[in-house]
Amino acid sequence: AYRDTQGKVRLFRPDKNMERLNSSAERLYLPQFDGEQVLACIKELLRTEERWVPHGRGYSLYLRPTMISTENTLGVHRSNSAKLFVIASPCGPYFPTGFKAVSLYCDETNVRAWPGGVGNKKLGANYAPSIGPQVAAEDKGYQQVLWTIGEEYELMEVGTMNLFVYWRNDAGELELVTPPLDGTILPGVTRDSVLELARGWGDFKVSERKITMKQVARASDEGRLLEVFGAGTACVVTPVNRIHFQGTDYHVPLDPADATSQAGPLAARVYDTLFAIQYGEQPSKWSVVV
Repeated sequence: AYRDTQGKVRLFRPDKNMERLNSSAERLYLPQFDGEQVLACIKELLRTEERWVPHGRGYSLYLRPTMISTENTLGVHRSNSAKLFVIASPCGPYFPTGFKAVSLYCDETNVRAWPGGVGNKKLGANYAPSIGPQVAAEDKGYQQVLWTIGEEYELMEVGTMNLFVYWRNDAGELELVTPPLDGTILPGVTRDSVLELARGWGDFKVSERKITMKQVARASDEGRLLEVFGAGTACVVTPVNRIHFQGTDYHVPLDPADATSQAGPLAARVYDTLFAIQYGEQPSKWSVVV
């Protein structure tokens, strides 16, 4: 929840969040719910607890609708009762001093998700197993894990974010590409927003398709790699400045016009546009006044 310059509280694409929560609950055989009714409850919560929504650009009240089983027996079977509740936490800017590009360690052993699994659902089971690889990456001097799968190291996600690569492809086209929603990738609301914005701009090709780390490494060697960034609710956009893969650090360009910049022109454009929408500075159907 964001507070605009007129003091109004806004939500960003809450309908998409309700859809994803319902889809995740369905996968665990937890009860389905009416998304519009739950959204009405969340709006009433925000009206009641409005004082907890911070003032200032970059500040927000982070909302996490959550559902858990509450059956009073132990066993592996469909639950006969559940609780749906909302966690609300005030938070400050993800980048308090401006963009800070991050480094990635390509994990060649562990995988975040796999075909037939639950990688496309918002479940705690997708996050707890990632803690060990994340700590290992940090111990090696990198800030996030780049998740891949298969012998060709198909790109999946970065940390807990969706991944985007902006490059000049083999055909010589400027292209923004992100892995497809094949059942292993979380259908992030920010991911969907980035794709819709980029397609609306019409400045370059936008693709949802498989891409491998080997292709990214080759593009880097050939000077075709332009930007890499993650996208998610908390950070909106996180630029990447280097990726470690098979013993080599591949450096990712940021802004060629500004050696001190911590974000490439495209990442900065996406970030600025989404921020303006979230805080009501740019009119959009995505921004819902409470």
